[in-house]
Amino acid sequence: MNIPPHRAPEATGFDAHALAYVTSPVHSAGQDMDDLATILAARRPARVLDLVTGGGHVAFRAAKWADRVVAYDLSASMLAAVEAEAGKRGHRNIAVSRGMVEDLPFADHSFDAVLTRFSAHHWRDLPRALAEARRVLQPGGLAVFIDVVAPPSPLADTWLQTLELMRDRSHLRDYSLAEWRAALKTAGFAPGTPRAYRLPMAFDAWVARIGTPAPLVAALRLMLQSAPGEIVAHFNVQADGSFTIDTCLIEG
Repeated sequence: MNIPPHRAPEATGFDAHALAYVTSPVHSAGQDMDDLATILAARRPARVLDLVTGGGHVAFRAAKWADRVVAYDLSASMLAAVEAEAGKRGHRNIAVSRGMVEDLPFADHSFDAVLTRFSAHHWRDLPRALAEARRVLQPGGLAVFIDVVAPPSPLADTWLQTLELMRDRSHLRDYSLAEWRAALKTAGFAPGTPRAYRLPMAFDAWVARIGTPAPLVAALRLMLQSAPGEIVAHFNVQADGSFTIDTCLIEG
């Protein structure tokens, strides 16, 4: 497939670290994943799209309940790692597909469920991507969006976005709950009540997983060590630089 030059960093940035995301405890488990499994068990959607699959953990969970799961991502190496892991786990109902989230290569109403987790903060065009997700979803189908949430405090919001971007150049924005609700409604979804979580991030694993360059790792440590009291309190910043972020699950 042809990838526009300005999207090349997204296509290749995760390639060298695909296995780290497949094996990441942060990405493979959590209360949000357990809640997602409960939702899927109740709905049992036949055809599922895991939108920007990353390490494939949502696809692996969905495979238990669905007839067919498509793991979709821009990174070829991520998809190869997911395909290999699916084979090891015996998930014969998982197929992989490569492309951009704003231009899905699927017909209208192709899926009974569209799921995505920890990916929307990388999307270049959130409204267009959500419109595409709505387009390929069956009327009355299930949509679940899980992501990091920006704090309501402008100071904490600025700090979070800065930390994220310094760690990973493909980061665009962690959205607030208000931004999420507005964007989902505009795309034609009926967002339910968000489920909120607190996710601890171990600093060393956080930067190693994406291969943050050493000078930026040092800068991130310095930022966190010198953070003002409001930031330390909100993110529960620890002496080693580890901290805690807000995440949410929104069902549409």
